[in-house]
Amino acid sequence: MKEFQRVQSQDLSLDNFDSISEFPECGGIGIFQGTVRNHHEGRAVTALKYTSYTPVAEKMIRQIEQDIIQKYGVAYVRVIHRIGTLGIGGTAIIAVAYAAHRREAFQACEEAVERVKHEVPIWKEEFYTDGSSQFVEGCCIRKDHDSIEHNHTHSAHHKHHQHSH
Repeated sequence: MKEFQRVQSQDLSLDNFDSISEFPECGGIGIFQGTVRNHHEGRAVTALKYTSYTPVAEKMIRQIEQDIIQKYGVAYVRVIHRIGTLGIGGTAIIAVAYAAHRREAFQACEEAVERVKHEVPIWKEEFYTDGSSQFVEGCCIRKDHDSIEHNHTHSAHHKHHQHSH
C-alpha cells in the first residue's frame, strides 16, 4: 500500500492512491474530487486558502478512513486534502473508496468527505473580488456562531463582525 501524507501543500493527484488492481475483490470505485468554485453565497470568489493543524489533521484523517472501512466493510478508503492558496478550479480534496459493490463505495466516499470537512482541523478562508476575505463554515466553524470577516484593503485595518442565524 502506498504511504502518503493526507494533508499536502502541493497539487493533489489521483496518483497518490493505490490502484483498484490491488483489490481484485472490489467492483466499485467511489471517487470525489472537490474543486474551488468562483462563488459562495452570492459573492464572487477569487481564491481560497486552506490552513491546518497538520499533525492532528493527519491523525484524524487516518482514523476516519479506518472508521469508515470498518463501518461499511469496504477494502480501501483514502482522503487527501490540500493546504495553501488555491485558485478557481484548484483541487481541494480527493476521496477514494474501493468496495465490492457501488452502494458501499458511494456511501464510504461520501461519509469520508463529510467527516473530514466537518471534524478535521482544516480551515477555509475565501477571498472575494472586493478585496475582503472570510473564514467559512467547515471544521469548528458553525453557522450558529459569529463569523469574522477581514477586510484586506490597505486603507482599512478594522474587522467587521457579522452575526448570521
